[in-house]
Amino acid sequence: MNRTLRRAVIAGNWKMNKTPAEAEALLAETLPLVANAACDVVACVPFVDLPAALQAAAGTNLKIGAQNCHFEASGAYTGEIAAPMLAEMGVQYVIVGHSERRTYFGDTDKTVQQRLAAALKAGLTGILCVGETREQREQGITDELVAMQVKIALQGVAKEDLHRVILAYEPVWAIGTGLTATAEQANEVCGVIRQTVASLYGDEAAAGLTIQYGGSMNAKNAAELLAMEHVDGGLIGGASLKAADFAAIVAAASR
Repeated sequence: MNRTLRRAVIAGNWKMNKTPAEAEALLAETLPLVANAACDVVACVPFVDLPAALQAAAGTNLKIGAQNCHFEASGAYTGEIAAPMLAEMGVQYVIVGHSERRTYFGDTDKTVQQRLAAALKAGLTGILCVGETREQREQGITDELVAMQVKIALQGVAKEDLHRVILAYEPVWAIGTGLTATAEQANEVCGVIRQTVASLYGDEAAAGLTIQYGGSMNAKNAAELLAMEHVDGGLIGGASLKAADFAAIVAAASR
C-alpha cells in the first residue's frame, strides 16, 4: 500500500448470506469495531438486505454496496436490478464482474464492461473484478488474461471517472477454496493491473488507482498482503461475515 498516492479500501462481499434481520445484527456487531478505521470500509450485501444495511450504517463510516447491477437502466429484465435503482436507495458501491457471476451466471468481458459503464453513469463506484483460473495460471497466461480483462472493462471509461473505479484482483482458484495467492503473487498481478491502467490513462492515473486483492484474504494473512506495494485493500468474502475477523482486516489496512 502506498498511502501517499491512494486510499486503502476494505470491502466485504457477503455473497448470498444473511437475511435482513441477520444483516442488521452483523452490522450492529461490526460497526463499533471499524469506527476508527483509517481506510474506507464497505459492505456489499444481497439486494434484499440493502434497506436494512443502509439504515444500520446511516451516519457511520461504513458504506453500503451491492453485488451486481444490470447494464440497462430499465426494461424487460425480470429479476434484475438497475444501477439507478441502487443509486436512488443510497447505495454507493457495486461489485462488477465477480468470478461467480462470470462462472455461474454467464457474465462475459463485454457484459462486465457494460455493467461498469452503467454503474458509473448512475454515480456509483464500481469494484471491478478480474482474475484467472488455475488452468490459466498453469498455462502461464495470467498477465495477458488479466490485462485483457482490464482493457475490455475500461473501454469507454473517461479518465475523469477513473477515481470511481476500484480494481479487484481475484484469482478464481483462490475464491472460496481456502487457497490464497502468496503476497508476492498477489503483488505481481496487481502490478500488472496498474501497468495496464498506466498504458491506457498514464502513470499518474494508475498510481492513484486503488487495487484490491480478493482471494481468501483473512485476519491471518491480511497484514502480509497489504504490505505489498500494489495491494491497496481487499475484497473480503467469508471473513466479512465474522465481525471480529473483518475488523482485524480493517485494522491491518489502517496501520
